[in-house]
Amino acid sequence: MNVGIVGASGYSGEVLVKLLLAHPHVSLTAVTSRQHAGKPLSAVIPALRGTRADTLAFSNSDAAELAARDDISLWFLALPHGTAADFAKALVPAGRRVIDLSADFRVADLATYEKYYGKHHAPELLPQARFVLPELTAPTWKSEIKLAAAPGCYPTSTLVPLAPLLAAGVVAQAGIVVNSFSGVSGAGKKAEEAYLYVERAESAKAYGLVKHRHLAEIEEQLSRCAGSPVIVQFNPHLAPMRRGIITTITAPAAAGASIESLYSAWRAAYAGRPFVTILPSGETPDSAYVTGTNRVDISAVHDARTGNFVITSAVDNLVKGASGQAVQIMNLWCDFPETAGLL
Repeated sequence: MNVGIVGASGYSGEVLVKLLLAHPHVSLTAVTSRQHAGKPLSAVIPALRGTRADTLAFSNSDAAELAARDDISLWFLALPHGTAADFAKALVPAGRRVIDLSADFRVADLATYEKYYGKHHAPELLPQARFVLPELTAPTWKSEIKLAAAPGCYPTSTLVPLAPLLAAGVVAQAGIVVNSFSGVSGAGKKAEEAYLYVERAESAKAYGLVKHRHLAEIEEQLSRCAGSPVIVQFNPHLAPMRRGIITTITAPAAAGASIESLYSAWRAAYAGRPFVTILPSGETPDSAYVTGTNRVDISAVHDARTGNFVITSAVDNLVKGASGQAVQIMNLWCDFPETAGLL
């Protein structure tokens, strides 16, 4: 099957290129970038020298021209929010499947989206889109949509450990605090003083407090799992590492809940799911061990003194938090093995 990527020169776009070039069931046929149009992929992504990237060149990003290509049945959008919606408006009506890595279609409620991101560029497509976190979204999505929204990195690290516990009534809905630490690649490729090596080395700080954009996605999905509104305190931090996310969640235990019932809920939710690793209580996940993988490692302990569960997770923000998850969605959507190209 031929696939294409719109906007493949960012960090997640580079990872997506590498995954698709090596995928056993697809052929990466088109890669677009206005900045690098005409250049071979390997000239922009030197790690791919000596591969098919030497002969596959970036093309210009024109939405109408891409929609007219009937040789490509699925497109990945590795673009900023707003811009992604502009391309989806051309590709979806043309009958192309679209997997969007931006935030444009992750939030179903238009008012919530516009509160966090500003005016939506394609609100008419929201009913045709679906937020897809493969381990949590009901599998009926595969036959119901033409546009899949791949979750964000912070939400993946939060939803995978927390959503099944809310659905099972193991944790209380009020008083949940989420602290996350992200590598600097999560900010994308941009030349800003705050992201210079001398600014970030030996330094960690909180940012985006109270109203980080991913909060909209996190709360909407948790509320669906719980069956009623869930409000969390989300505290993101920038950590001095290139990639990876570590998340620590403090959640009050529901009446009668124990660490055994928590782990039972996890095992029931993730039995047979290849990309969720449940670590023993007390063994906390380490970002170093998920880097380069499409895996989420999760663990929890119960604090008898406070009555809280302390839940931890680790993901690679560029793989399971972005491009790997997008490929996982494609695999399920197209009936490929779920792990194809990801192990």
